[in-house]
Amino acid sequence: MTGLWASTRSFPPAARLLMVNQFAINLAFYMLMPYLAAHLAGGLGLAAWAVGLVLGVRNLSQQGMFLIGGSLADRFGYKAPIMAGCLLRTGGFALLGWVDQLPALIVASAATGFAGALFNPAVRAYLAAEAGERRVAAFATFHVYYQAGMVLGPPVGLVLLASDFRLVCTVAALVFAALTLLQWRALPARGGGKAAGGLTGLTAQWRTVLANRPFLLFSLAMTGSYVLTFQVYLALPLAAAGALGADGAKATGALFVVSAAVTVAGQLRLTGWVTRRWSPHGALVAGLTVMGLAFVPLALVPAGDGGTARLGVLAALTAAVVALALGSAVVYPFEMDTVVALSRDRLVATHYGLYNTVSGIGVTLGNLATGALWDVAERHHVLWLTWIALTGTGLACAGAVSALARGGRLEASVPRPVSA
Repeated sequence: MTGLWASTRSFPPAARLLMVNQFAINLAFYMLMPYLAAHLAGGLGLAAWAVGLVLGVRNLSQQGMFLIGGSLADRFGYKAPIMAGCLLRTGGFALLGWVDQLPALIVASAATGFAGALFNPAVRAYLAAEAGERRVAAFATFHVYYQAGMVLGPPVGLVLLASDFRLVCTVAALVFAALTLLQWRALPARGGGKAAGGLTGLTAQWRTVLANRPFLLFSLAMTGSYVLTFQVYLALPLAAAGALGADGAKATGALFVVSAAVTVAGQLRLTGWVTRRWSPHGALVAGLTVMGLAFVPLALVPAGDGGTARLGVLAALTAAVVALALGSAVVYPFEMDTVVALSRDRLVATHYGLYNTVSGIGVTLGNLATGALWDVAERHHVLWLTWIALTGTGLACAGAVSALARGGRLEASVPRPVSA
């Protein structure tokens, strides 16, 4: 904690505020979202398709609108989208707790998703601008706050849930209302990219970013890393349930805690260690390689139903989660820094918005492929095939980034503005 405090204080006040802001955003989000499906199905009695629709609308409205949110931030400055996103999520979370009709729930879910699309690109672009040459260190510190909010959110929500789900939603909404007021009072206004004012429309911004070929290649190369990270929600819980039965859910919850704890405890030291030894591109390749190799222990665990086999799966799951967390901790700050570097400080939020959109599409397609492969592998008793495929995905990402670096693609020239 002393190192985190010292690192936080080394940045300008606006950057510190953004870090605390992200902690509170994740705290409020994760105190509510893990329990929303159970509330919709059990508390409100919605059919499974309706629950899936409400949750899907939230994801689609966030992933699909990241580019819009980033473009608005570059066009009107970073503060307004951050405030608007927090205010919109205030209303969305309040509605989720106090309405029971499907149309209203869909509106609330869409509002919470679009809120994330508004403030996420703006926050990262603002932080990059405030940090200057210390972007890697700033994003490493930011990531600690991000993960800490994820760790504390679910238990806080569970305590509140003992009273009423409406209380969970109300408290979460109040957190975002307080954040809205805090940003309004304490966050200085800051403009978008250096050339944002010279563009005459959102389509012109998009054309300029789409013309940045090195950035697009890097975005595509990194999509696999998001697929791997998401396996904490998909393949690893499936493996835990298959091996541990009823105890699989408890094991999955414990693995979430382990993942976040590794990041919170080790992020700053790990980033400092990596920075002293590798180039930014070398760090990305190393981190992606570790993420891919995280699934090897699961591929090596022998099949069986006995106690020894269960312990073996649990040990392999733990090793996988720890390796994924370490690899992600290495990758994240250098990944965020590379996006800014490839944008050359122009339309930074729009670049982040498109980057998030590409990764969101990649995760959707990757999860479909992983789920389909899991079904086939389980049917033929060759689950190791799934883990080998995920390992190959990580190594392919590492190879793609390495190839881009060797070819000079990650040392992009300034993209030229494209007129409307």
